[in-house]
Amino acid sequence: MYKRSAKDILHEALSISPVVLLSGARQVGKSTLCLSLENEYRVFDNLTERASALNDPIGYVATLPKPIILDEIQKVPEILEGIKIAVDKERVNGTFLLTGSANVLDMKRAKDTLAGRIVEIVLWSLSQKELNNKPYENIIDMLFLQGVEALSPNPIEHSELFEAIVNGGYPEIMKINSKRGKSLWFNAYISTYVERDIRDVGELRDISAFIRFYNIIAPRSCGLLNKSDLANDAMLSEATVSNYLSMLEMIYQISLVEAYSSNISKRFIKSPKLFMTDSGLFAHLLDIHSTKELQSSPHKGDVVETFVYAELLKHISYSEVQPKLYHYRTNDKKEIDFIIEKRDKIFAIEVKSSHSIKKEAFKHIVDFQKKSKKEIVGIVFYAGETILSFGDEQYKRYALPLSIFF
Repeated sequence: MYKRSAKDILHEALSISPVVLLSGARQVGKSTLCLSLENEYRVFDNLTERASALNDPIGYVATLPKPIILDEIQKVPEILEGIKIAVDKERVNGTFLLTGSANVLDMKRAKDTLAGRIVEIVLWSLSQKELNNKPYENIIDMLFLQGVEALSPNPIEHSELFEAIVNGGYPEIMKINSKRGKSLWFNAYISTYVERDIRDVGELRDISAFIRFYNIIAPRSCGLLNKSDLANDAMLSEATVSNYLSMLEMIYQISLVEAYSSNISKRFIKSPKLFMTDSGLFAHLLDIHSTKELQSSPHKGDVVETFVYAELLKHISYSEVQPKLYHYRTNDKKEIDFIIEKRDKIFAIEVKSSHSIKKEAFKHIVDFQKKSKKEIVGIVFYAGETILSFGDEQYKRYALPLSIFF
């Protein structure tokens, strides 16, 4: 079993709150993490358990042994009302640990959000640090608290790097050695888990239209979100597109990165960027199943950027610093893949899939540094082996190997 970066966060949350919600996509390891606590465990995949909770949520909660883990909570969001009554009657921290493959707090069927009574933690698929038994090495904390000097590249072959990108972070994929086996698993994941969860979180009248939409958005990971274009390509209304996007966010299959804005310019593009949350599933949807296929694919840059996004997302989620993540694009086509900001400190990040790097890779970062009064460190991630400085006396800029994520 892999050691998870969120384990200590989960224990701390249970010590300060009567209800903790551990949410995340299917098959990322939520149940495995929760079962390590050895609390009483109930799962709403069990039809009898679900029927009882739906029939009388208040009575059901009242009779539960406590502390309790309630798994697949998105199947019975009505139970939150019963949990609220129980907590208000006797508030004991760590009483309820809820898990779900959808954000139950955003579901229409949830009659209560448990405001003031709940802490929410998102568990993502495995990070490369978790896969390499370094769950407590957090790159974001290291950057903000110690600087680039605290990072060090790891000895990893170029082929291993790209194999990890094609695999992504789902634990079950790590157990499968064959290309065909992995493809079969991803197909099954989409047809069983994604479709099932979509039905749980919202009204879905046309599953074929949804699957068509899901395949259409895949090549758009890393791109600006344009609902009108999506609607035209999928032959759907914009309202339906908005609904599908919202549901995919709720089950943690996609994520939207908001645009960065400041008083340095009024010419920012305001549209968010859309990302798939796992590079392995993204590569599969693009029909990329091996390192060789990734190297020759016209989507190579987008897959690598999606990988970096997923890694940054995990490290930010589990960090002490908790900075904000944005993308940067102006009307005159100056673009920076990611802006990570905490107060007056900013890391401006570009992603390149090449093995070498040139000064020109920093040109938009240079422009951003010169316009802003904040402390901005420029970073370009690349597929090389060494940390290189491209800065000057006034501004810090570094080329960082992707292997620092390992």
